[in-house]
This record gives sequence, structure tokens and C-alpha cells, in this order.
Amino acid sequence: MTSLCDFQIRQLARDTGLIEPYNPEQLNPASYDVTLGNKILVEVNTGLNHQPVEADRWLEVDISETPYMLPPGGFILAVTSEFIRLPGSIEAVFCLKSSRGREGWNHALAAYCDPMFHGRVTLELKNYNQYQHLKVEAGMRIGQLRFSKMDQIPGRPYNLTGRYFGDEGVQISKG
Repeated sequence: MTSLCDFQIRQLARDTGLIEPYNPEQLNPASYDVTLGNKILVEVNTGLNHQPVEADRWLEVDISETPYMLPPGGFILAVTSEFIRLPGSIEAVFCLKSSRGREGWNHALAAYCDPMFHGRVTLELKNYNQYQHLKVEAGMRIGQLRFSKMDQIPGRPYNLTGRYFGDEGVQISKG
């Protein structure tokens, strides 16, 4: 596998719709900056002594006009503004931007995208600060996607095997 560089990412974005919308200012030497979409899911305390139903754990919050202040230790699911459309020979990995890490953000490292993934990437974000809230706002640069070319095209790509293929919004676990 080899990592794609800036001009390869730009060419795939133009030719195949790899990233939509594509903004040349978000292109890095070997990655592409992604931004937060308009809605997040905030983990809530149900006050129940038993494990809540997965859907009951989350409160949807629209951050398109008003930022959300993530408390210390708080956990959210967010989604990228960008829709990713990977061809059969390309995989992608999400990496938190170093500036966000220095502010106290952490990511659960669950954002690997198999070849043929199409959708917005759901991110698992936590505030690692002990005392400071973090501002969560639509459009903020949260991380970057690194793209790699596969040595061969998989026999069973993600569009046939993946549970999150084509997702447009923030997704809770589908098991």
C-alpha cells in the first residue's frame, strides 16, 4: 500500500467525487482536512440502573447556528460535512488534527474506511480536559483523512459487506 499525495487526492476528487464538497484549501501534502457537520449526538445520562436501549443514550443537537459546549469527560458522536466516495482500490483513515488534540480532544480511533465506502464519516469524540469545556461547532476542522492505494482490489468491497454504506448523518452503532 502507498499513501496518496496532494495531487493524487485532488485528481480523484475531480474525477470520481472522492470528497464532496471538495475545497482545495483543505488539501494537505498527504491528507485532506475534514470538518464537522451540522448535527451531533450527545451521550445522555438516562438515570436508569440498567443498560439503556442504544437509541435512548443519545440526544440529537443541531450545531448549525449555536455551538455546543462539550463538558470535561463528555462524549459525542459527530459526522463529517464531507461525503466520502472511495473507489475499490482506495482505503482511508481518519486522524485527529494535532491542534485539536492539544486542545483536549480525543478520538476513539474507529474511523477506518474500507474500499468502496460511500458516506459521511461518523466520529467518536471525547473531551479529555479535566476542567475546560470544548466548543463543538459546525464547519470546524476536526481531523484529516489519509488515503492509501490498495495493492489489489478486494474481492468483497464495503458496498457489499458494510453496515454504514451510504450513511448521510451521524450513526449510532449498528452492532
